[in-house]
Amino acid sequence: MTELIRCTWTGMAANPMYIAYHDEEWGRPLRGDDAVFERVALEAFQSGLSWLTILRKRENFRAAFDRFSIPKVASYTEQDVERLLGDVGIVRNRAKIEAAINNARAAMDLPDGLSDLVWRFADPDAPVPGSMADVPATTPGSKALAKELKKHGFRFVGPTTAYALMQAIGLVNDHIEGCVARSR
Repeated sequence: MTELIRCTWTGMAANPMYIAYHDEEWGRPLRGDDAVFERVALEAFQSGLSWLTILRKRENFRAAFDRFSIPKVASYTEQDVERLLGDVGIVRNRAKIEAAINNARAAMDLPDGLSDLVWRFADPDAPVPGSMADVPATTPGSKALAKELKKHGFRFVGPTTAYALMQAIGLVNDHIEGCVARSR
């Protein structure tokens, strides 16, 4: 029996949730303003934490943030911030919560929407990484995306976070050569 090759960040099949995320979501094209907003928000919440922490809390985040509906989150008040700070099911970091609300408001002001803005930075010709050592933390594209988002008022969207977003929603395909999910 041939063993399946996966990107090593999955922990070599250590966690079924990681494996499912890797095989079924990570690197697959994702479009739609609310869907992309969810990923922008979750990547910001992940900063300084493991992605597995966020995956385990993702359904709680979705419930707490009205399924990441941009108009709903943009209308949040200080009462909502306090509600979110008291929600043990999510990451309770005031700066990240306020950034998510701020970013929803910024997304509301984008003339062509968040999804269209982000997808302008897709790099389908990125080189195929032979191993995870070949995967950069940032790229010129992620630096440009972070700069563009910040220009529109977004917060918690530095080049590293922007690159993680690009990987997660398929703007680049960083599945390593031979990975079971590379061609899906």
